[in-house]
Amino acid sequence: MADALKAMTAFGLREPKQVKIGALSIKELTDVALASVAARKGRMADLSRAAAAAGLPLPGPSTHAPGDPYSSFWVAPEMWLVEAPFASHELIADMLRAALGDGASVTEQTDAWVGFDLTADDLTALMQRLCNVDFAMAPDGHATRTVMEHLGVYLIKRGKGAARVYGPRSSAESLLHAVEAAAVALA
Repeated sequence: MADALKAMTAFGLREPKQVKIGALSIKELTDVALASVAARKGRMADLSRAAAAAGLPLPGPSTHAPGDPYSSFWVAPEMWLVEAPFASHELIADMLRAALGDGASVTEQTDAWVGFDLTADDLTALMQRLCNVDFAMAPDGHATRTVMEHLGVYLIKRGKGAARVYGPRSSAESLLHAVEAAAVALA
């Protein structure tokens, strides 16, 4: 019976949602595992040592740090959201707990968020319509919490024409609609 079960995307589909509007491509992420990592009170030094040994970057405020297999971005003091390939890290929270020990609190986040990779020649005009982040001035690797269409999201700038957005999985349709509507208005 378990072999017959197949995961579904945030949209209830078997394959990730992909949309093209003009030069903009929107691709739903289904191949990323997510977990939050927070240092326990007074244990940041322990977490830093364990994270370094595990190859887990712990970037500073407003920063995303790519890595292999773990990437992460800062979400609050002594707290990060960690990304890894889903195929090899489906049990990311368990893997991180084992690697980081009792100096960190780790929480599974994969099914709490929907992620989208946005690509175009330049995303500045789109971001001006969607959120209050000065996308043109933000450096590559900038990661921040912002609001898009009344939804709290995380935005990671991956380049002038590339961004990753994480929003609440339960609002996947609303978030995608907001991005599509802004793109249509610019097309």
